[in-house]
Amino acid sequence: MKEFTGKYTSNSGIAQRLIEHFFTAVESLYRRTGCGMSSALEVGAGEGFSTRRLHAMLDEGVSFEASELLPDQVKAARSRNPQLRITQESIYDLQRLADSADLVFCLEVLEHLEEPRKALAELARVARHYVIVSTPNEPLWRVLNFARGKYLRDWGNTPGHIQHWSTRSLCDLVAERFEVCALEKPLPWSCLLLKPRAT
Repeated sequence: MKEFTGKYTSNSGIAQRLIEHFFTAVESLYRRTGCGMSSALEVGAGEGFSTRRLHAMLDEGVSFEASELLPDQVKAARSRNPQLRITQESIYDLQRLADSADLVFCLEVLEHLEEPRKALAELARVARHYVIVSTPNEPLWRVLNFARGKYLRDWGNTPGHIQHWSTRSLCDLVAERFEVCALEKPLPWSCLLLKPRAT
């Protein structure tokens, strides 16, 4: 489980600065929506570290909830965010109506999925206006892991990462379902603000 939470719990000053830059970039994309949202959803909340950060950045009055597949992580996320509704569900089969959330966040999830296109289709179905996604920016992610002596046997690939995209290839992937409205590249991530295409 450490590969999912280590970046949030690390005592390294460098790691903490990278995370701060990451959430600054995510908030910048959120602000570019013009805000005015009444509802937001995080898909793939993990243990709820990102959930807490997202909740803090949203405007007052935005109804916010989160979902996560793994039961132990749902439990941890609920403990970390007792004021929020956190549901156990699969990103491939969100138990939600179409257009049910003004804004959907999906941070650090797609790289773990066997079927990212199927997941993106669900995000597009549920999002009324916007989706914000992030993934590691490859091959930079692996290079930095290798430089700090991590995961050398796997050539710097973080355990659990089965998909690998550069910013350009991530934009190409999401273009099937979304218009890319804006992007941020906080080292070493790609963060995109997306608008679902009319179907």
